[in-house]
Amino acid sequence: MNGERNGVPALQVKNLTKTYANGVVALNDVSLEIPAGRFFGLLGPNGAGKTTLINSIVGLARPDSGEVKVFGRDAHRDYRYARRMIGVSAQEVNLDKFLTVEEVLLYHAGYFGVPRDKARERAEELLDRFALQEKRRQRVNTLSGGMKRRVLFAQALMHDPEILFLDEPTAGVDIELRYRLWGYIRELNRGGLTILLTTHYLEEAEELCEEVAIISGGEIAARGANGELKERYGARTLEEVYLKVVGNDLVR
Repeated sequence: MNGERNGVPALQVKNLTKTYANGVVALNDVSLEIPAGRFFGLLGPNGAGKTTLINSIVGLARPDSGEVKVFGRDAHRDYRYARRMIGVSAQEVNLDKFLTVEEVLLYHAGYFGVPRDKARERAEELLDRFALQEKRRQRVNTLSGGMKRRVLFAQALMHDPEILFLDEPTAGVDIELRYRLWGYIRELNRGGLTILLTTHYLEEAEELCEEVAIISGGEIAARGANGELKERYGARTLEEVYLKVVGNDLVR
């Protein structure tokens, strides 16, 4: 990982707008900048625009206007570069059920052009890290929900990205695994990896993130370090901040 990259932000989103065919405004002039090496949280209720924003960044959705830059390079004009820099652990478990755990990892590495020898070395490292060695030759459709979540996480890291998107990474996992994943996420961030986390567990965001943005109705409603936000909104916890910012949306 190249750390700060001479001060160039890991991610720049400028004036992003997206309206769907049914008239729903998913993003309304959204701008966001995340410095390299930052642990950043993106919070908001269902339908607030989080998924559309992430999909626009990684090229799965085409915004109507605005731009996205990954380490200073246009993410849409230089799509291959942007995807190479970003790893995504999706909320939905979208693993090929006919593949073994090891095959999932190696196929993913091949998609990104990682040489076979390096891919096998990386797979061994991640199988160890996520306690998946005993499951390596097991088909993923036979795994428990928690095990599938580990595989998703390992898959996202196989091509050694410099930005990691974690979309509800601990949804449905037991408390022991959640804390283990927290520890590994922190370790990755200390090593220079830029992390963008979306989660509905507000204590998770408060525990892990240096800074958060709260999106509501397709707009960034609040942004800042946890301490700054709590002071600004007269709140004791990030959960109280969240409820004050998006409370009206939650009761609509």
